[in-house]
Amino acid sequence: MKRAKRLSNGLRLERFKTPAEALSRLPRLGCGRAQGSGTMDIETNKIAGAVLSTLLVVLGLNMIAGIVFAPHKPVVPGFELPSEEPAAAAGAAAPVADEPIAVRLAKADPAKGEKAVGACKACHTFEKGGANKVGPHLFDVYGRNEGSVAGFGYSAAMKGRNDKTWDADGLDHFIKNPKAYVPGTIMAFAGIGKPDTRADVIAYLNTLSDAPKPLPKP
Repeated sequence: MKRAKRLSNGLRLERFKTPAEALSRLPRLGCGRAQGSGTMDIETNKIAGAVLSTLLVVLGLNMIAGIVFAPHKPVVPGFELPSEEPAAAAGAAAPVADEPIAVRLAKADPAKGEKAVGACKACHTFEKGGANKVGPHLFDVYGRNEGSVAGFGYSAAMKGRNDKTWDADGLDHFIKNPKAYVPGTIMAFAGIGKPDTRADVIAYLNTLSDAPKPLPKP
């Protein structure tokens, strides 16, 4: 007859008659332990799987970002220096000098020159007896002394040149770049860059006279 002894904590300590009776209880205890362990393993596997999936996603995103935003590396490391070929090519092309004014005057057209000075009429008069405006009148300008029109307020730089004559070469340089020909002039005129147009203007200015002067010949 089995006896049970109650312990102080309320648990019962059973005594079995035979070892077989004791062994008959072990399968039930073992089953409970095995079932609890299996449940715990499943939960652990779920957590591990979730962590592993997260790591795989993060690694995949890093790999994609590395491919998309990878910096371009030159084939040859170092800095690319500018080629000297354009500079050499630019140096080889020397500026073309203007033809002598005598050569250009031989083929000049006074009618074209009159059209070319249309904008100049805002500051100058071209007819005989014309008044001085912002600039001096230009009738009979070819062959007269520079800075010599009476009553006009020339700049100090131009007054110092009244011993020089407005000939074809002087007019050509002055019309091309007034400030370069007469440093210190107050004339606000950028100049005419085209050599043939300057020759046309000079040929036209020479016609503004009661007795036009002979132009230089090549």
